[in-house]
Amino acid sequence: MQLKKSIIQLYRFLRGKSPLIRSTIKVNHEWVGSSNGGFFVAPEYIKPGSVVYSFGIGQDISFDRLLIEKYNCQVFGFDPTPKSIDWVKEQGAINNFHFVPVGISDKTGELEFFLPVNDNHVSGSLVDNAVTNSDNTIKVPVKDLKTIAKELGHQSIDVLKMDIEGAEYDVIPSILESGINIRQVLIEFHHRLYPQGNQKTKEAIELLAQHGYRVFATSEILEEISFIKSEV
Repeated sequence: MQLKKSIIQLYRFLRGKSPLIRSTIKVNHEWVGSSNGGFFVAPEYIKPGSVVYSFGIGQDISFDRLLIEKYNCQVFGFDPTPKSIDWVKEQGAINNFHFVPVGISDKTGELEFFLPVNDNHVSGSLVDNAVTNSDNTIKVPVKDLKTIAKELGHQSIDVLKMDIEGAEYDVIPSILESGINIRQVLIEFHHRLYPQGNQKTKEAIELLAQHGYRVFATSEILEEISFIKSEV
């Protein structure tokens, strides 16, 4: 299985579809969530009551549900997308899942939000890219991580997951400068959406490394990357 994964990753790298990303620290990990909506987590650093911030819900909370069911985490989900907000409401109350209809940004206020080109798709983005419609935008509320954590009363976060359709490159520096202690950071990188996307992802990973975050797991397609503070 590992050999197959390595071959797929090398193929994607050689075709220019992804940067070649390797784990730099050995940590036990497991995949949590659906094949499209999940991430690798380090379970030994998750306990009952652990605080999880899940940015980018869409219409898939398999990651959030499993963390609640398996580890009894307190999960805070964030998404400003109208279709996502409506879908979450339809799910009814879920124990330990707290939904906040705002997006994460490097600033607080209202920003232009680009809706997807395909009307059947759910997720939009705060940045115009290959899958958004620059002529179809709405205004959505956004907050930076420091503001969000202060409002929710959190000084530390056990797991921060982010799948925000290409806006991660603008948000990562703000997260790192927030002063919030975060143990695990799980990011879906959208390098496929940008002409120089592979370089953008490499630079983001280097910035995370400068702040003590090391890669402990990658998905087969080298888009979902999991980081942990190196001092653990």
